Order: sequence, then C-alpha cells, then structure tokens
Amino acid sequence: MPTEKLLSLNNIHVHYGGVKALDGVSVSIDEGEVVALMGPNGAGKSTILKTIFGLAPIESGTVAWEGQNFKPVSYEVVKRGISFVPQGRRVFKHLTVYENIEIGGWDVPVNERKERIENVLELFPALRPKLKAKSGTLSGGQQQMLAIARGLMIDPKVLLLDEPSLGLAPKIVKEVFAKIREINERRKTAIFVVEHNLKSLLEITTRAYVLDKGRIYAEGKPREIIEKGILQKVFLSQ
Repeated sequence: MPTEKLLSLNNIHVHYGGVKALDGVSVSIDEGEVVALMGPNGAGKSTILKTIFGLAPIESGTVAWEGQNFKPVSYEVVKRGISFVPQGRRVFKHLTVYENIEIGGWDVPVNERKERIENVLELFPALRPKLKAKSGTLSGGQQQMLAIARGLMIDPKVLLLDEPSLGLAPKIVKEVFAKIREINERRKTAIFVVEHNLKSLLEITTRAYVLDKGRIYAEGKPREIIEKGILQKVFLSQ
C-alpha cells in the first residue's frame, strides 16, 4: 500500500447466497476523519460496515488495520478499537439506561468502567437524569443517543454508524449530527457513517463515497459530489 491508512478495505467482494453485495470495493479512513457512505438502498453501504465488523462473509479482498491485513472477527475487532452502532438503535429495552451503557464496556476493566461511563455522560448529559429508567421508555432520539453512548464505552479509534438519523424528527436529527461532530472533534474519533441526510452530512464529513450496485461510483468531498449531481445520477439510474 502506498500509504498506511488507519483502516482500509481493499478490493472486497461479498456475496449473500447468489446476491453480490460488494463487487471489488476499496474504501479507507484515517485518524480524525468523518467519512460518509452514500447511495440508494441495496447499494452496499451497510455491508461495508458489517464487513469491517466481521458480520459479512468476505469472498475475496483484504481488510487492513494500520497497514496490516487482518481477518475481521467481531470480538477481536472491538479489541482493535472499532465500535459498531447498527441501524435501528437496538438498545436493550428491558435494561436501564445505565445498564445499557455499562454493557458497552463489558471488556473494560472494572476499575476503569465507572470512569468511562462518566466520560460518556459528559458527552450525553441528557442521559444522566434517565440512568435508572428502562431504556424502552426513552424517545427515539434518546435511544439513538444511548446507542451511540454505548458504542463509545470502548473508547474507539473508529466508530461505525449505520443511518443514525433513521426515523427521527428533523430537530432530533440535527442534535444527533451535532453530537457526532462533537465526538469527532473532542475525541478525535474516526467515523464511518452510512446516511441519506445529505444536508446534515455536509457540515461534518471529510470525504464521501457514493456506492451503486455494490461498487464505488464516486469519491470526494460531499459538496463536490452534490454540486456535480453525482447522487442524482446514481438514484435516477435505479
């Protein structure tokens, strides 16, 4: 590799049965970047995140961490400092907010866990008065914040976010993206984000990849992609 990125996928092919989900995809992210994955439904965006986290069957290609190839296995990926917040929030609704956050640090030494929880709550102060409440009683926006907070418990170098604005009201979407920006700026966390909300992405994203039918259609700064009408071309070709 000419340069060693923090995390990179190189010529990745993924099939689900007879369906080709990724067809020779290469993407990368470096320290401190926020990189967006955009494109129509079924383009392969979420599959990229699942591939990184060891949840998709790689037929061929390589995944590299700091220039060294490795085989993604979920629990080992976490130890490398990669955290995944899947689509749809998926909090443990029968557990309290505190218990949900604590579960995110299951592999963190007990003597460090409370400190990590405090650090996370500094980013999400709105969760503090809700710590004893069952997570199922929270609003959609609060559950999304909780899911992200839980994902930060391992103090990740790379945070994978799959459609964090899905199903949220516009005002809450703005709050979620402000929080994503704060995480990136305060913690220097690199963030891969799958998202359709282009307006929110413009202000926080370093680079963007546009996918279509399992392939990379374009790469560049989000504003350039929008100004060139690349997304319209991709969506209209469906």
